[in-house]
Order: sequence, then structure tokens, then C-alpha cells
Amino acid sequence: MQITLDHTKQENYNIRTFWFKPEKPLNYTAGQFIEMYLPHDKPDDRGIKRWFTLSSSPSEALISITTKFAGEKASSFKKTLFGLKAGAKIKIVEPMGDFVLPKSTDIPMVFVAGGIGVTPFRSMIKWLVDNQQSRDIQVLLAANQPKDLVFEDLFKGYTKKLIKIVAEPDSAWRGQTGRLTADTILELTGPATNKRIYVSGPEPMVEALEKDLREHKVAKSQLVLDFFPGYLATLK
Repeated sequence: MQITLDHTKQENYNIRTFWFKPEKPLNYTAGQFIEMYLPHDKPDDRGIKRWFTLSSSPSEALISITTKFAGEKASSFKKTLFGLKAGAKIKIVEPMGDFVLPKSTDIPMVFVAGGIGVTPFRSMIKWLVDNQQSRDIQVLLAANQPKDLVFEDLFKGYTKKLIKIVAEPDSAWRGQTGRLTADTILELTGPATNKRIYVSGPEPMVEALEKDLREHKVAKSQLVLDFFPGYLATLK
């Protein structure tokens, strides 16, 4: 289907949200992703299509993706995307994926976001806020530097159980510091018993945390994973 760029919002120094108007109402579940096609001149070896988790909620009129820009090192796709003007039309495949909230509202959850892996959690939390639905959710945001964190206000407004951990803190940082490991996750959020742990971020990071959590006796059925291909596991 076709979507039209409505406007963009710069979230921080290198992350931007792109808001699109779909040609028809789009039915999807918070946390799902789309495939986007963006033909352009002289595409590099990464091609003309990408998968993006929707950072928007189904409760919002427009749909959005939120993504990073690596400057001159960016792919030809990202350079084209970040150069789009309002009114540009793009083709997408309708949303898919099972990285979504459980149907049962009684299951305690831990959301672990590594860097740009925060996007599906923005979608989920916004949906819960708009539908006035209260769930037991702990949010753990991990980033390399404090300036990399986004959507903090939304999470803070929904849950008091918001934890931020930074690998490379500056002198003003007063929060948690260190690497994102199973030990860190379980130490900061408590025993995993009866909890469902959602992990979203760069593919190498998610794979490493899955293995680490399983070695810490977290059952496979308790883990819900979302991989972001193409991003390095730069979280230290």
C-alpha cells in the first residue's frame, strides 16, 4: 500500500521520527513492523527496502517509524529517507509480526530496550496510555550515552518502574551505568519468576542476551525477542 510523508520530528541529535498518512486505514497491533520500499538512484549493496518497527500506536491517526542516521556512513536508503520532503509517497507492505503485548492483562512484563530497539515499546506504551489500560510493566532503557535516550517522558508518565542504564555516562549522569547483561537486567528488575521479558535492539545484542538469560534459568517461554538487523551491538 502507499503512504505519504506528513511531517518529521527530530527526537535527538541522530534519531528522527517520520509520520505518514496511509492511503487507507491501517489495521495493526502495537509492536508490529512494516517493510518499506524506497527506490532511489545508485542504491548501495543494502538495496531499496528495509524493515521498520512502527513506533506509532494503532490509536493514532498517522503511522510512524523512528530511526537513526549515521551521517556520511549512512546507507543510500537512509540518506534518501532522511532527505524526503512532506508529500513524498512511499510503498510499504502492511504490518506484521508477533512482538506484541500478551492478551492477558495480568502478566507482569519487563521491557528491555537497547538503543533504537525502544521503538516497539513506544508503540505499546502509547497504545496502553490512549486506551487507559494499566499493566505491570518495568521499562529498562539502555544506551551508550545519555543523549541517545528517547521517549523517556512517555514511559515515565506510564510507569514508575523506569530504569535507565548508560554505558558511557557524562559527568552529569546520575543514573545506572554499565553493560546490558542478564545479570544487570535481573539485578535491576528483580527475579524473572512469572514475568515475561521483552528484549528489543540490535540483532547481536538480542542474541547475546537471549543466551545469557537462558543460562540464568529464564525459560524460553518467558522471552519475547525483537531483532533489528543492520545495527551493530555497540551497547557496551
